[in-house]
Amino acid sequence: MIDVLEDVKKQAEAELGSVDDEVSLQNLKAKFVGRKGVITEILKGMKDIPDSDRPRMGKLINETKTFVEDLIDNRLNEIRDEKKRRSLYEEKIDVTLPGRGMPVGARHPITQVMEEVTAIFERMGFEVAEGPEVETDYYNFEALNIPKNHPARDMQDTFYVSDEIVLRTHTSPVQIRVMEKRKPPVKVIAPGKVYRCDSDISHTPMFHQIEGLLVDEGVTFGDLKGVLTEFVRLVFGEGVGVRFRPSFFPFTEPSAEVDIACMICGGKGCRVCKNTGWLEILGCGMVDPEVFRSVGYDPDKYSGFAFGMGIERITMLKFGINDIRLFFENDIRFLRQFT
Repeated sequence: MIDVLEDVKKQAEAELGSVDDEVSLQNLKAKFVGRKGVITEILKGMKDIPDSDRPRMGKLINETKTFVEDLIDNRLNEIRDEKKRRSLYEEKIDVTLPGRGMPVGARHPITQVMEEVTAIFERMGFEVAEGPEVETDYYNFEALNIPKNHPARDMQDTFYVSDEIVLRTHTSPVQIRVMEKRKPPVKVIAPGKVYRCDSDISHTPMFHQIEGLLVDEGVTFGDLKGVLTEFVRLVFGEGVGVRFRPSFFPFTEPSAEVDIACMICGGKGCRVCKNTGWLEILGCGMVDPEVFRSVGYDPDKYSGFAFGMGIERITMLKFGINDIRLFFENDIRFLRQFT
């Protein structure tokens, strides 16, 4: 039996040398010291050994079992240490490598231009005013000299929430709300979203406007022209063609539309400018006396001008974009150009 125990030690050492993972090691442990292992089978043969030799043989068997278990435990530690070293090597960070830059977002081009235009008028002394996007028919139309059934309502394809509630078609209602709360002088701009039932390469159902209002004693059309000409110069640069063209708006009289030479085609004519070489960028005019009367201003004492522009149109011209729908498709290739 002593020779058998020696063979068990040698066999365990030999087989242990080829084990390189914990699963194989557990299988080897079961083979030698498990409930049905080699040493357990040897213990079953103790009944055939004389009583006088049993203590000595029992001691040798226990020593053999301890020897094999120590071999397995040592090999287990080696396997785990090797696994840890390999993991550290594979996952190590080379601090000498250049850093990996994280991509950052940027403001949407419409937001950029909205902020730029707002800043220009703030430097001219205008303050920013805001109002609700869901508006009453009174503030959106009637207070602006557009009574019910007036033909001018056809100019603005309106989203009606109910007979008396609409999604605002312009930010002019903000001007009425401001004038109701304060006496002249008034000098405000009203940036925000507006809504109309229109969709093509130059219109969307939701778009952004900035409207302005200046009311005081002695305000003239010359003041209006000076403010807007300077605005065009600051946004588009020196030398851009500008023209004031007579027009009609129910809340201003006289009224005009301001055009600039098309930035897309350089004034030669394209689908964006409808082959005219000019693009309308805003509407303006002197505030109609009826609007002053609706807010309690004396039209014989005060005069003023108002203007309104679509930010999408300004942005298209500024960046040479020929389709307004690109702003809302969220194509990252398009938006990256404005980072």
